[in-house]
Amino acid sequence: MDSVTGTSRSVAAIERAADVLFLFARSPSSLGVTEISKELGVSKAVVHRILTSLRERDLLTTDPETRRYALGPAVLELATAYRDRLDIRTLALDEMRSLSAATEETATLSVRHGNRRVYVAQITPPREVKMTVPIGGSFPLHAGASSKAFLAWLSEGEIDLYLAENSLDAMTEATIVTVDELRAELGRVRQQGFAVSLGERQHDAGSVAAPILDHNQAPVAVISVSGPIERFRDEIASSAAAVVEVTRALSTKLGARPSG
Repeated sequence: MDSVTGTSRSVAAIERAADVLFLFARSPSSLGVTEISKELGVSKAVVHRILTSLRERDLLTTDPETRRYALGPAVLELATAYRDRLDIRTLALDEMRSLSAATEETATLSVRHGNRRVYVAQITPPREVKMTVPIGGSFPLHAGASSKAFLAWLSEGEIDLYLAENSLDAMTEATIVTVDELRAELGRVRQQGFAVSLGERQHDAGSVAAPILDHNQAPVAVISVSGPIERFRDEIASSAAAVVEVTRALSTKLGARPSG
């Protein structure tokens, strides 16, 4: 066997092993050799060899009684290593550039710091009248689209704790300052998949925002699009759709489950 043929066969084996792992990732339960063989169109003998190799490396586990397979602990090790090496700002910047170009408005990235959020990046459009944000600026989680996008995707316990520890101070006349109204707003934000603000944090600014979620469906960052409020009123729907598309794609890279 020449080196080219050997290399081709090695690549094919790797591709089949990857197909098997992705099949397990999509499956809600364990799988048997026959199921895998039918799904991938590969002989049972080949499937068995792949499963044996993956099991030896703890990428799969097997139930000795049912002889069915499931993902193993080494998969978690790989996923953890991948997530630990991700820089959310670096990951998001190209998408933010595209988002700003598509909407012709300012795209921002915020991260959470305790009970507040902080702007860490922005991309502004090449137009004379536009919004800018203070990089490093810190704001409470109840005022504005980016803040509400963080708060809405926290757990119920975390939301309760935030409301117990923080007063809902008004930043403008449009800021939500009652607990009942804020809870109702957070429910709407979760249902529609994005937050909207028309002057809630800054009186002349309109914005939409959605979270970047991790594998636990928890928000690790928020991306927003913002513009002067009078112009932005007519851009809410299109900007929201663009933001949600970007944040869902980035969330998938962090291991979040696709939403319906």
